Amino acid sequence: MRWQRVLKWLYPGMGVKRWALLIGAGALLLVIGLIGLIGRARLKTLYDFFAASDFYTYLTIVVLTLVGLIAIGLGVNQLVRSIIREIRPEAEGRASELIYDRRLLRRGPQLCALGGGTGLSTLLRGLKEYTSNISAIVTVMDSGGSSGRLRRELGMLPPGDIRNNLIALAADESKIAELFDYRFGDGRGQLSGHSLGNLVLAGMQELRGSFEQAVVEMSQILNIRGQVLPATLENVELCAEMDDGSQVCGEAQIPTMSKRIKRLWLSQPHVAPSPRVLEEIRQAELIILGPGSLYTSLIPNLLVEGISREIAAAPALKLYIANLMTQPGETDGLSLMDHLKALEPYFDLRGLDLVLVNSGPIPEPILRRYRQEGSEPVLRDLSSKNPFGLRVIAADLIEPVRQTEESGRSKLTVKHSPQKLARAIVSCAPQLFEGHHWKRRSH
Repeated sequence: MRWQRVLKWLYPGMGVKRWALLIGAGALLLVIGLIGLIGRARLKTLYDFFAASDFYTYLTIVVLTLVGLIAIGLGVNQLVRSIIREIRPEAEGRASELIYDRRLLRRGPQLCALGGGTGLSTLLRGLKEYTSNISAIVTVMDSGGSSGRLRRELGMLPPGDIRNNLIALAADESKIAELFDYRFGDGRGQLSGHSLGNLVLAGMQELRGSFEQAVVEMSQILNIRGQVLPATLENVELCAEMDDGSQVCGEAQIPTMSKRIKRLWLSQPHVAPSPRVLEEIRQAELIILGPGSLYTSLIPNLLVEGISREIAAAPALKLYIANLMTQPGETDGLSLMDHLKALEPYFDLRGLDLVLVNSGPIPEPILRRYRQEGSEPVLRDLSSKNPFGLRVIAADLIEPVRQTEESGRSKLTVKHSPQKLARAIVSCAPQLFEGHHWKRRSH
């Protein structure tokens, strides 16, 4: 392992070999300069001494040369480590890995992903191992839980989905996820039910004066690979009309109606996207829609002025990731084709290129519990010859996950595997990832 770390300094793209050559050239020039100072006469005397010497003298010369080279290398290495030790103590001993990751990830393709808090964050956890050029455009319509309370009490945008995606893109997620996901239990007064990460974002907004700047500051603190952008900075509600004509406003209230959703709109007309959102869509090489709640995570982004239009017009490869299960109160009984038809009024499906669906089996005990809760696997009824001209790619994308609910109970669920999902996306667009970080990761 240690030799692998040492050899990693010599990998292409590290930007180290050129400086090693510069050190070598500098050492050579130094030797030439010293030779000039010594003078020809003294140098000839030294040469004659070695020329007339035996084998052991030559061996001494070789040993001295090797010791000199090792001393130079060791000195440079210890200098770098001492600097790293002061700047990032936890990175000591892993400098080559960190530099290799950072430099190659910066050369990865430009990705733009749209969604909400759960499905999108799962996607980002996998993609951040292949590129750091990721723009996550996140819906900010949540009206329930901790986010909804902060929204009502402080007048801020709901921070929950933003928080989830910031954590997902963090370079070292393991150390921060548990802290930011911590939720205060009952009996904690006004803190009860609040996520610590949500409170930190609320405090950062108070400190910096805007939600946008709060997200930027938190991105820097977490050292995220990419950027997280709220779809809009306007505090609007998601509204829905049901198939019986009834209407409701509030993202959290929509699933509780338990009726088929007919159409969606925002509580204000012409809601502007947040700065940089449209530009990031234009510059993307790959645009990904989903996975996530169709009506409350994905479509709300498309309702923001200009986002749907820019996605359709962008030259990027466009991919839709199908959900694994139907969602009670939102997509009951909807097949994959039904999902796409529900998406069609808000986005021109002819602008899509690929649909990625799961082909992996769901364990029977988990499937049985899902059915008891009113959820079914999304039926794969989209053939290769479909009216939208989409290429359908099937892959095993699932993994069982033990999920802890707000009540404290835990249950076994199936989610998209971040690693499987990312590998499948790479295989969908090999021309974008060719020669990048993913080749090393796949071994």
